[in-house]
Amino acid sequence: MKFRPLHDRIVVRRTQEETKTAGGIIIPDTAQEKPIQGEVIAVGPGSRDEAGKLIPLDVKIGDKVLFGKWSGTEVKIDGKDLLIMKESDVLGVIEGKASVRAAA
Repeated sequence: MKFRPLHDRIVVRRTQEETKTAGGIIIPDTAQEKPIQGEVIAVGPGSRDEAGKLIPLDVKIGDKVLFGKWSGTEVKIDGKDLLIMKESDVLGVIEGKASVRAAA
């Protein structure tokens, strides 16, 4: 099944965070927080301004993004857990090999 988001919505797959601390302690699944970063796997065409002109999205498929802890709507499509959110819920695009963790 293919899913195409509408307007300024995007579909994000959360990236898995490390299950082990730098000191080698393994964090159990029940103690882990949901990741706040993910990969964009689908984007809508964009939003329209007052004149009806299409404004394309800044994010594109394949971008690694950082989003708010409670952003988006969780859905399951073809057995995969995904998030559907508006582009405005994205805090930024992660470039390079940076890894981001939420502050406690």
